[in-house]
This record gives sequence, C-alpha cells and structure tokens, in this order.
Amino acid sequence: MSDFSTEWLDLREPADKRSRNRDIADAVAARFALRDAVCVVDLGAGTGANLRALASLLPRQQSWTLVDNNPALLEAAKARLAAWADASAEEGERFHLEKDGRKISVIFSLADLAAGIDPVLKNGPELVTASAFFDLVSEAYIRSLVKAVAVRGAAFYATLTCNGLYRWTPHRPSDNQIAAAFQRHQMRDKGFGPAAGPLAAACLADQFRLHGYLVLEGDSPWHLGRGDRTLIDELVRGHAIAAAEAGGVDEKTIVSWVTVARTAATVGHTDMFAYQA
Repeated sequence: MSDFSTEWLDLREPADKRSRNRDIADAVAARFALRDAVCVVDLGAGTGANLRALASLLPRQQSWTLVDNNPALLEAAKARLAAWADASAEEGERFHLEKDGRKISVIFSLADLAAGIDPVLKNGPELVTASAFFDLVSEAYIRSLVKAVAVRGAAFYATLTCNGLYRWTPHRPSDNQIAAAFQRHQMRDKGFGPAAGPLAAACLADQFRLHGYLVLEGDSPWHLGRGDRTLIDELVRGHAIAAAEAGGVDEKTIVSWVTVARTAATVGHTDMFAYQA
C-alpha cells in the first residue's frame, strides 16, 4: 500500500498542504461545525500529514485511526505528530495530542487495505479520509470501498488524487510522450488490481452519487516554482524511471528529456467531499 519513503512524503507535504482546495475544505469544516466530537479513519496514512492538515477543520474532540501497511511510516507518523502537537502522551495503544485547543486521540493501525476495507471501518467512523491514495487503487476497489463507507453513512473526504495533468516549464516536444508512458505505468497493478490512475477521482464521484451522496469536487493542483527545486527534480526523475519501465519511449529521448532544467511544473489533483444529505 505505502511503498513510499518518509523522505518523499516529507518532501511533498508542504506542496500538498498549500494545494488543498479551500472551498472543499470549508465544506468539510461546515459539515462538522456543530459537533463536539468526530471519529475519523485515515486510509494510507503514511506519516500523518492528512491529520496535520485536517485537524483544524474538525471539532475540538477528535478520534483518529491512521491506517497503513508500512510500520516504519506509522512510527514516523508518531514522531512527526508529537513534534507538531503542543503536547503529546501515550496511553496504551492510544496516542493523545493537544493542538490549538483540540484534543486528538490517535490509534495507529497496521493493516493491508488491499485485503479488505471493512475491518478498518468496524468502529463506525463519521468521516473516512485519504490523501494522494486513490489513483493507486483499482476501479473495482473504489466500488467496494464506496459501498462500505455508504453502508455506515460516513462522510468521505479525498484530497490530492492525481488527475493526469502535467505541465512542465520549459515545455519540450517530448513532454507528451513521457506523460503518456508515465500514465501507462501509473495504471499498473499497485496491489489493488489495475490502478485507476487519472480516472480515480471521477470514479469516486460517480460511485458516491450512485449511493445517493452529495458530491463536491474541486481542483487542487501543485503549482511548483523555483522554491520547489528538489520536488521538481524528484518528479522528473520519477517520470523518467516510469517511462523507461513502461516502454514505448526510446532511451535517447528519455535521457534528453531528463537533462532539461525545469524551472516550474504544474501537477493536477482533485479534491472531493461526499456526504449524505
């Protein structure tokens, strides 16, 4: 599920945080504004960045379950959350945080989401959330997940789902060829069946509407500039590796594409909030 390094997740977190769609975030905050407490499950939680970004939108009492199949990432999440919080303490399996007047209880759940979603939703969360996750899973998996969420009547908030838009500055004629190869690679099986890739956001929205949910969607692109040099370079490297593995692009073209000094990039994402009326 999370084959990503802590270094990559730390590198992308600032861009993720500033890129979240404000209108969708405000809708989430409004939905829970009159509640005293909320129970949240975060899928593919990584280092806990989604909690750090979302906590300020939610009620003062929060109970989170962070789910990932990578124990090293969950340990990193505990350390980063402790550093982020105003205060922290462990009590059995629960990790208690205080942040800006909010009391946040966290359970770290080591689980393979590919094996099924029902076990991690057993406590009946009011909100299920994930960030930069659903382009990795299959359309069949999305259908089963939406059904499981809908049965429980939970709200659903997915942020930063890749939608397939990439623009590089400066532009080069081979950009489209590399992008096509990258998309082919992205739609390979990541452990959940053939990945939905850039179709994931639309698939999520369609499935929730089929279950009678109201769905709000909004763009959340990365706009990367000179201050994001390391992230841009890592994206270029990742695209080149994926293009080489996917095939269809000759080595000379890939090498030439990698050597272009990129000063900016736009990476398309979609945020979505779904809830029952």
